[in-house]
This record gives sequence, C-alpha cells and structure tokens, in this order.
Amino acid sequence: MEKKKIDEDDSGPSSPKLVDRFGFIKPESSSSPDQLKRSKSTSGSEREERRVRKWRKMIGVGGSDWKHYVKRKPLVVKRRIRKGIPDCLRGLVWQLISGSRDLLLMNPGVYEQLVIYETSASELDIIRDISRTFPSHVFFQQRHGPGQRSLYNVLKAYSVYDRDVGYVQGMGFIAGLLLLYMSEEDAFWLLVALLKGAVHAPMEGLYLSGLPLVQQYLFQFDLLVKEYLPKLGDHFSQELINPSMYASQWFITVFSYSFPFHLALRIWDVFLYEGVKVVFRVGLALLKSCQDDLTKLPFESLIHALKNFPEEVMDPDTLLPLAYSIKISKRLEELKLEYEKVHGKEGQSIITRGKQKQLLERNGSSRHSKRFEKQKGESIQSPEFVKKIQSPEAVLLQKLSLRRHFSHRKAEYDKLDGSVTQSGQELQRRDSQLMSRHATS
Repeated sequence: MEKKKIDEDDSGPSSPKLVDRFGFIKPESSSSPDQLKRSKSTSGSEREERRVRKWRKMIGVGGSDWKHYVKRKPLVVKRRIRKGIPDCLRGLVWQLISGSRDLLLMNPGVYEQLVIYETSASELDIIRDISRTFPSHVFFQQRHGPGQRSLYNVLKAYSVYDRDVGYVQGMGFIAGLLLLYMSEEDAFWLLVALLKGAVHAPMEGLYLSGLPLVQQYLFQFDLLVKEYLPKLGDHFSQELINPSMYASQWFITVFSYSFPFHLALRIWDVFLYEGVKVVFRVGLALLKSCQDDLTKLPFESLIHALKNFPEEVMDPDTLLPLAYSIKISKRLEELKLEYEKVHGKEGQSIITRGKQKQLLERNGSSRHSKRFEKQKGESIQSPEFVKKIQSPEAVLLQKLSLRRHFSHRKAEYDKLDGSVTQSGQELQRRDSQLMSRHATS
C-alpha cells in the first residue's frame, strides 16, 4: 500500500495542508517545500538511485533472491540494513526479514476469514482508539476512511487470531506503521510474525495482561543504565526516576508513538532484522547523548526532558551509529536470567507458549488448535466443554448458528466494502506496484 499524500490541488476553503514526504501534516512553522527541494542535491538523488539498484539486485523479483543473498553475504545485508532500507522497497524488505511473507503463503484465506466471518470482544475498544493512531497522517485522518477501516480490520483480525492477547492500545501504532508500507493482509501477518516469534523471540508478552514482557524489559534497561551510564543512573536514583516513567512506550510501540518518523523507520529496519536489542541500544544512546544536561535537572524537568529529546539528538545518522557501538547482547541475556530468578518463570512461560504455537502453525495444525483455545475462555479439560463437544444436538445447533452468522457477516461486509480477495499468485504483481508507487513518491 503506497504512502498516502495530499495533492496541492486538494485544498479546501482554507489554505492547503502541507505534508512531509511520509504523509504527515507539517506544522505551519516548518520549512516550505521549496526549501526542502533546494536541500536535495542532484548528487544525493543519484546516490539514492544507485542504492535502490543495489537493493533490487539483492532481493530479486518479489524477493526471490533474498534468502540466497542473506546466506552468501550476511554481513553485507546487515550493513545495508543499518544504513537504511530504501523507502520504495521498505514494505517488501520488512516482510522478507520478519518472516511474515512465509506465514502469508502458508495460510491462504485465513486473514479473509478472520475479517469477514469472526467477531471480536475488542471491536468497540478498537473503534474508540482508531482516531488516536497517527492523527496527523493524511491516511488515517478521515473518519471511517480507508486508513481507519484498514487499521480496524488488522487489529480486529489479530484480536480474533490470538484471543489471549486480544487488543491493546499500543498495537495500533505498530499496525498503523505497517499499513503505510503494505496491504492489510501483509500488515496482519507481519504483526503475527512479531508477536509469535517467526524469527526473533515472541513479543506477545508486551500486550498480555500485566504486560509481563514490558516489566522484564524495564528491569533490564534500568540496570543497563546504571552500568553503562553510572553518573546518570545515580542521578535517576536520587530523583526517584525509573524507566517505567519514560521508556514503556519505547518498548510497547518500538519508538513509533512519539519519535520523529524518519528515525522510527530506521530503527524499525534494524529491529526487524536484529531484534529487540536495538530498542535498548537506542534508548541508551539517547540518554548518553543528553546525560550532561539530564544530570542537572530536578524531577519535574527530568520527566519532561525524557519525553522531549532535542531535535539534533534525534538525527538517525548520528544517533544510530552511537547505538550500534553499545555492546549489550551478552549482558541482556544475563539480566533476563536474573529477572527470571527474581520474578519466577512467568516471562519464560510466555516465550515457551509462543514457540509452541509457532510449531503448531508450521505443522499445519494451528487452525484446529485455535478453534479449541477460542471457546469463550473455557478450558478444554473442563466437564462443561467436554459435554458440549460430545452432544450431537449441541454440535448441530452450533453449526446452524455459525452458518447463519457467517452468511450475515459476509453480506454485511460485502455491502460496506466489497468482498476481500487475496491470493498468493497476486503477490509479485502487488509488490511491483508498491515499488513503482514508492519510487515516484
């Protein structure tokens, strides 16, 4: 799905809205389009074109060469991703490095079924929160418009797909970010890949009741600050500042909530390829860049400063190299084990459950298992559940009810949006359209 922008001809009675290259409405005080054009040199454009050609050669048509290239030259891939994925290829590359493209191909028709035929207990919550997701982006501004409808469909589908997680407000920013670079179905499966752990450790614990994975990450980050930035860590302790006061959204939305969009995209490029450790690295790099000023501030000013970093610090070309220089992989694993010793194995059980579900999906039996897991919270072992599945009358009534329900839902959906159809054969055509649209934006 291409990034939505406003044409200059689309002006109403008031002055036309100016948008940046990502589709966000710019404040009136921001630079004019002419100034932005002048800042782009011809040599810079030529350099970007060469970079795009390199990436196209690396991934092949529709990503056909990607896995082979990654195996042959992993260090080259890592270096290029850290420099930033070309915007016109970002959506496709994100799907390749996250493993979501494979999930989509292995589960044809599943997204359509979740959107059309299933109901979610979170539907009202999703509708309530949709207008709060990227409210300054033109794609999501129109009430009940295509952007808000797509966002609703993705979030609703996931809340049905995994009823244990359901829906949490922070998920909207992740789904919204994905929808700016890919179709609904692609965005849904990338969300599944992240939360279920297609490539990296499952992240569903960020959104489960009690936010157990967030608690683990904040525990780890707190100790990392004290170890890598001891002066600032001591000042935080004196002022009673802890990471839950400023860093929770960093992990829940992976910096997509309030950070400059160009920086968030660069972080997401690396996050999808290298995992959550980049969130810790960027967080430490931010604090390190500002620690001289932060150590002088009292509590109230500290809270404000930690949520409003200076613009010059948010430059990805300076912040990210600093983040990559902070080596924390081994220490992160040690702190994870330490957290599990102190707080029990709740966090480990989340990861284990995610891996078990992932194995079920790979073995092609996930649909059957999910049907049992989604029986209105009833346990498979409970006598009430056993009676229901053993009673022929109950089974017949359930089938008739579901048939009527599915017919009603499909007719309703067709009337509003038309039928939803996606197939594996359309992937290459859709990818080529996406890349050509991004290239002209």
